[in-house]
Amino acid sequence: MVNAFEGLIDRFLGAGAEFERKLRAVRSEQWSWPTPCTEWNVRQLVNHMTRGNLNYVSLLHGGAAADFLRLRDADALGTDPVGAYVRSVRECAQAFGETGALRRILDYPLGPVTGRQALAVRITDSTVHTWDLARAVHVDDTLDESLVAWIDEHLEEIYAGLAETPTAVETTHRFFAAPEGVLAHDTSPQTRLLHRMGRTPETPVRGH
Repeated sequence: MVNAFEGLIDRFLGAGAEFERKLRAVRSEQWSWPTPCTEWNVRQLVNHMTRGNLNYVSLLHGGAAADFLRLRDADALGTDPVGAYVRSVRECAQAFGETGALRRILDYPLGPVTGRQALAVRITDSTVHTWDLARAVHVDDTLDESLVAWIDEHLEEIYAGLAETPTAVETTHRFFAAPEGVLAHDTSPQTRLLHRMGRTPETPVRGH
């Protein structure tokens, strides 16, 4: 697992930069547009990403799972959504880069995990939500091939031992959307990953 999880902070910064590129394309009228995550509009999705980064910082500094969930939807964007997101990525990377942070045991909502595994989960979440944002605001939804390949190769390890995972047949789907349909054998790695995360790339975004 350690070998699979080498270079995580760089991967996280790369995933954050990919999301930021899509975020900077959001026009003023698009913040209320729907996203593939049906419970969120664009602003709520960006807030989820920003608040998530800050919540991981809290976990690394001794925060509890209950606080992670309680603050999950609390506004973290204020009047500067892009700036707030960029700062959250920087703060999160700094926290995971602290001495011993990747070996620390965190009180994660889906079960205790090391900082290393938590960061792997965060990279995966950031990558998939980058596609959600791109689809919502009608920009190129092609994901970084290296990130997709890494997640695809290590998905079982990334979610190993958690109470709910996108790889389990039996799950509540409280945190992960359920896959729909069966994929063709020659499906691209991106489409395969999105399918496992409950996304249907062929289905247009509602409303726009």
